[in-house]
Amino acid sequence: MTIDKSINTSIPPSGPGCADCEASGSWWFHLRRCAECGHVGCCDESMNRHASGHAAHTGHAIIQSYEPGEDWFYDFATEEMFTGPTLAAPTAHPRDQTVPGPRARVPGDWIAQLNQANSG
Repeated sequence: MTIDKSINTSIPPSGPGCADCEASGSWWFHLRRCAECGHVGCCDESMNRHASGHAAHTGHAIIQSYEPGEDWFYDFATEEMFTGPTLAAPTAHPRDQTVPGPRARVPGDWIAQLNQANSG
């Protein structure tokens, strides 16, 4: 069911982690899910900011947190958070998946790397 052109409640997520980080062998901090096509990308506090990159590239402006226990939506176009409908399951990455993740690719100095990436 499509709520509006930007939110499709029937599309499942692309996977349990950032699709672009998985493809490149990178890692992420937190995950966001495109409410229109289900693409899972990493947040703007992550090194690669794939969720906002996906929004800029595709015009899919609305995301939902893909973290367990979070259900907020965000619209990149208006820069506003809002409450939205329930999207197709699963609505979050697996609870046993590490944050940051995936565990095997997270560097020991991940905090310093995120601080450096987000300081500029």
